[in-house]
Amino acid sequence: MKQKKIYYSDTVNDDFSGTHIRARTVDENFKYLHKSLIWKGISAFLYYCIALPLVLVIDRVWFGLRFENRKALKKCRGSFFIYGNHTQHLADATVPALVSFPKRAYVVAGADAVSIKGIGWLVQMLGGLILHNVPSGRSAFRSAVSEICGKNSSITIYPEMHIWPYYTGIREFSPASFIYPVQNGRPAAAIVTTYRKRLLKFLPPGITVYVSDPFYPDPELGEEEAKQSIRDQVYAFMCEKAQNNEVEYIKYIRRD
Repeated sequence: MKQKKIYYSDTVNDDFSGTHIRARTVDENFKYLHKSLIWKGISAFLYYCIALPLVLVIDRVWFGLRFENRKALKKCRGSFFIYGNHTQHLADATVPALVSFPKRAYVVAGADAVSIKGIGWLVQMLGGLILHNVPSGRSAFRSAVSEICGKNSSITIYPEMHIWPYYTGIREFSPASFIYPVQNGRPAAAIVTTYRKRLLKFLPPGITVYVSDPFYPDPELGEEEAKQSIRDQVYAFMCEKAQNNEVEYIKYIRRD
């Protein structure tokens, strides 16, 4: 198979997701979490009885998904945060549910995830936690995060923000999103998606996800220093495990 090439200029802001959706406004009036018992019941049924078995089959067969050190997350009592590299559309949305099982997994997603008419409700029912895209929504979003932290669940964040399909490196990211484990006193773990060769050439590269031991906020540090500390530990783990990539399905080349 001929290797695809993608040219980039900015590792922080370039986006190669391939979607061109006009995002709706997600502000203080957006319903980040639904409190209705009917909503919760339907959501739990769709998540555990339909979506979870389906994504297990897809991820195992199509992506050849494997986990390394998944048992490390059993050390997390109660809720925890997951930070990962952002290199897939479907797998990045589904792997958190498999790695967190039996806990319910929420995945922070952009406003475009609920901007296609008729499916926004399904995204949220399956665990999509929509990030505000205007400043007025910040407080409501943080309240939703804190509420989830009391539900014995996981919250996954992709701090690189933009999808670079099959990218084998780790892009720089800021410590901003690491404020949530610090403010809520919860541990954070890193997951790193890497790619390996497969015998059947018509299939995409196999995915191996490496899971770190949990990192805990340091109570001796101030808020800024504590989130920087967790960010640095997550980043170091990601860079280390990214060395295990076996195949470069897409080659990324910096423009001069």
